Amino acid sequence: MADKLAPDKRHCFFHGEQKVFEWDQTLEEVNIYITLPPAVPSKLFFCNIQSTHVQVGIKGNSTLYLDHDLASPVKTDSSFWTLEDEIMHITLQKRDKGQTWPSPILGQGQLDPYTVDLEQKRLMLQRFQEENPGFDFSQAQFSGSCPDPKTFMGGVRST
Repeated sequence: MADKLAPDKRHCFFHGEQKVFEWDQTLEEVNIYITLPPAVPSKLFFCNIQSTHVQVGIKGNSTLYLDHDLASPVKTDSSFWTLEDEIMHITLQKRDKGQTWPSPILGQGQLDPYTVDLEQKRLMLQRFQEENPGFDFSQAQFSGSCPDPKTFMGGVRST
């Protein structure tokens, strides 16, 4: 049932006409997907995740592909990155479980208010599903504004 509430599509972050990365989020994490250039050996790529900053680049190249502050703090000990099929997948563990991120990058590529509301509703349903595993919330809908899944009714319970 929880899979029905998983992100159904990724958001795209563009710089001009170029797609920089795709991303999605769950209650606990933000995932960034970067398509790597095919001519560079995978062992040359690196990712440095700090609590409020991320860097992605190629070893030996002084210009970084990403060098940005994050929209919100992350747990560095639970955040990681992998390479698979020419995609770098960065998993950022949210420090504040349930927080809706409008973008992984601070002040850039913000989702429009309508999409933020949809994300918040989806995360709230994920929270309900997590707290009530015997029920199926996949077809549930909110009328009007959705409460913040991080703070609603005393906040998200830590597991």
